[in-house]
Amino acid sequence: MADDTQRPIVIKRIKKSAGGHHGGAWKIAYADFVTAMMAFFLLMWLLGSVTKGDLQGIADYFRTPLKVSLSGGSGSGDSSSPIKAGGRDLTRSDDLQMRRGEMPEQRRRLGIREAHNEVARHDVQRLKALKGKINQLIEVSPLLREFRNQLLIDITSEGLRIQIVDEQNRPMFDLGSAQIKPYAREILLALCKPLNEVRNGITLTGHTDAKSYATGDKGYSNWELSADRANASRRVLTEGGIENGKIKRVVGMASAVLFDDTDPNNPINRRIAIIVLNTQTESALNKASGALTASSTDTPSSEAIWPDWFFVPGSLTQFTA
Repeated sequence: MADDTQRPIVIKRIKKSAGGHHGGAWKIAYADFVTAMMAFFLLMWLLGSVTKGDLQGIADYFRTPLKVSLSGGSGSGDSSSPIKAGGRDLTRSDDLQMRRGEMPEQRRRLGIREAHNEVARHDVQRLKALKGKINQLIEVSPLLREFRNQLLIDITSEGLRIQIVDEQNRPMFDLGSAQIKPYAREILLALCKPLNEVRNGITLTGHTDAKSYATGDKGYSNWELSADRANASRRVLTEGGIENGKIKRVVGMASAVLFDDTDPNNPINRRIAIIVLNTQTESALNKASGALTASSTDTPSSEAIWPDWFFVPGSLTQFTA
């Protein structure tokens, strides 16, 4: 028997393969497939969101891809491009051009609109503050507190409106007269200080009830009466220190605009309305006055030029301003 120590030693090494056809190559193919599917579904989504007219344009382009480039036209791209191409130059959108300052007209209009909105916001704040001051003045003043039921204050589209209305036993004026009562005069004088604290212009409007004179509108009527009462109120405000040029308009409306239209003879319809104009209304009023002045220079006459008086709308009544 041979000795075991003399037998040769055989070492067997097992070679492990990398997996052969079961390696990681399939992952690359799968990633390409997923990418292709994603691109496909994205394409389907884009085609589904494009309008029919745009789809027709795309189809026409692929039928004749060089037609637009060769023939030119509005769809051939921007003229500043050295090579004409199809489609619209997205780098020249309206918003981008506006930011670059390439559309001065649109930029100017946008700036004007923003400025108007800012002025309107300041107007509202200023008029609300004025309303608060007047309400506070009514509470601290014994005179105004006594007549606060006859002081109606609200904000309208024209500005801050202050209405001094009649009560049954406490009218501002004598019946059929433009002579102002002493207490009504004191009310107007007390309003002068807060009205001067804002730079806004003001208008005065006189109103009557529907009770007419025996002569009707042919002679002295509610038109003349309301105008005279408004002008009498203007004189009191001027005496109280209202700044020159602050009063923009004095108008008599008779009973054309009733406060209580359910009862035309209600004493509350007899009133004086003071409106602190907002900037927009004051600007429109100034433009209207400018247009009237310009037209009067074209056809000069004693009625077209208003040196110290003007006509009350609807009455052809003149009174000194």
